Amino acid sequence: MLTVNFGGNFDGNTSPRETVTVMLTPSAVSNAKPQAKAYKLADERGMYLLVKPDGARWWRFDYRRPDTKKRNTLSLGTFPDVSLKKARERRDEARKLLADGIDPGEKRKAESLAGADSFEAVAREWFAKHSPNWAAGHADKIIRRLERDVFPWIGNKPIANLTAPDVLAVLRKIDARGARETAHRAHQNCGQVFRYAIATGRAANDPTPSLRGAIPRAQAVHFASITNPDRIGELLRAIDSYTGYYVTRSALQLAPLVFVRPGELRAAEWTEIDLDKREWRIPAERMKMGALHIVPLSTQAVAILRELQPLTGNGRLVFPSLHTRERAMSENTVNAALRRLGYDGDTMTGHGFRSMASTLLNEQGWHRDAIERQLAHAERDAFRAAYNYAEHLPERRKMMQSWADYLDGLRTSPGKVVPIKRKAG
Repeated sequence: MLTVNFGGNFDGNTSPRETVTVMLTPSAVSNAKPQAKAYKLADERGMYLLVKPDGARWWRFDYRRPDTKKRNTLSLGTFPDVSLKKARERRDEARKLLADGIDPGEKRKAESLAGADSFEAVAREWFAKHSPNWAAGHADKIIRRLERDVFPWIGNKPIANLTAPDVLAVLRKIDARGARETAHRAHQNCGQVFRYAIATGRAANDPTPSLRGAIPRAQAVHFASITNPDRIGELLRAIDSYTGYYVTRSALQLAPLVFVRPGELRAAEWTEIDLDKREWRIPAERMKMGALHIVPLSTQAVAILRELQPLTGNGRLVFPSLHTRERAMSENTVNAALRRLGYDGDTMTGHGFRSMASTLLNEQGWHRDAIERQLAHAERDAFRAAYNYAEHLPERRKMMQSWADYLDGLRTSPGKVVPIKRKAG
């Protein structure tokens, strides 16, 4: 029996198509007839046959990229050139790569270019090797940066033949559009690719060190933040008065109490949080620095989460989008809510809660290392970083509760709060 679903699926041309679910057999594939609209005959484990109006029958496999978890589609060939059995074998090969953290689509792209040892081929191979160890957002930014700003200009050139002027020309194109920080990051990524090429015998030298200073230094980005205690109290009272989406209000209330990065907050999952232990453990793959991060939760933070739990606790995400429970709230949601409360981008940002906490906790005399660890800043010593995710945890627990109490005081008694300072030694 066929089940037709008109639920808004789209093909490569973004035209709607029907999805037909069947138990695929060779005869079902052979007898698939074209219709006015493209439709899919689904097989198991993400594979399906796409039947187009012109009669073409394409085997395809849908999967989630291991680095970004975004949806991607891999072509497995066309019928009858590729049989049902062969298509399943190709799907299983792709699934084995995914189990090893390798994106089959990226691997295919790299292999298609490998004969020439082009810059793009080597870069994609480097990316496939290292990206499973990075946070998904970080990996996505790197591959998008290469695809948008580097591959179009030098991607098809043999990496061994590229010179410093070739790379500089690319960096200048990026800088010319006002993206100087992106130019510096592209410079860094190109150097990583060249060094990988040297290590794997595809290049003899890395031209990027000679380009240091060729692009002027980017101005430091300072996220707008409020650090005046009286104005912090005003901000907290404004947040409490927020009348928009309740989930957004909860995120706004929690942000100053945990001062994690905005992306870490909005993508929080209930499985990461233990309200009884008053602890939030953010897994390494979601952290910018790629290491597990522990956030001690104050009684105030726990109270906010317990109030929110009946609304979103039956799903995966703590702060889902207003439109779908399967996707986290937009990266602009918190900033947009602050704008709605009257705080423009030059006054306060979602990232600014980190500066707020850092500034005042340092002023209050808390141990600098405890503050830096709670901010999850980079550890310069890679070996030390592997062991210190829980470093200073007892003091951090005390600090986070003291910070929450201090904020409560600013909210309720403006101008009268005396911070509890850490005693020396």
